[in-house]
Amino acid sequence: MSKISTLNTKIAAKITAGVSTMWCAYAFALIALISLPSALKTGDPIVIVAWVAQTFLQLVLLSIIMVGQNAASASVEQKITETHTASLGEFELAKEARKIAGEELIALKVIAMEMHQILRDVEGKK
Repeated sequence: MSKISTLNTKIAAKITAGVSTMWCAYAFALIALISLPSALKTGDPIVIVAWVAQTFLQLVLLSIIMVGQNAASASVEQKITETHTASLGEFELAKEARKIAGEELIALKVIAMEMHQILRDVEGKK
């Protein structure tokens, strides 16, 4: 990645972090409200609807949507972390169960060999 791309990425990240706050939404709402009296003075419904749609909603909702996306992302990230932690715990339990099963299998093989030896000894005494 070039130095300019890296710089652009850092600048974009800083701007995004700033715009995705409720404080930015409040500031945008205040900026939008400055032009409201002029829109209302026209009395033209198209101008008023345009002000609401193009000025107020676009400015304010941009920040609010970004705040909501950040909250949703944080929630998903937390769930992923919890799932990962639980999976690691289950993996450790499975490893322990496999170790115990291996030990039990060895013990069963020893018992089977001893039983075979006893049967041979009994057969040999007949």
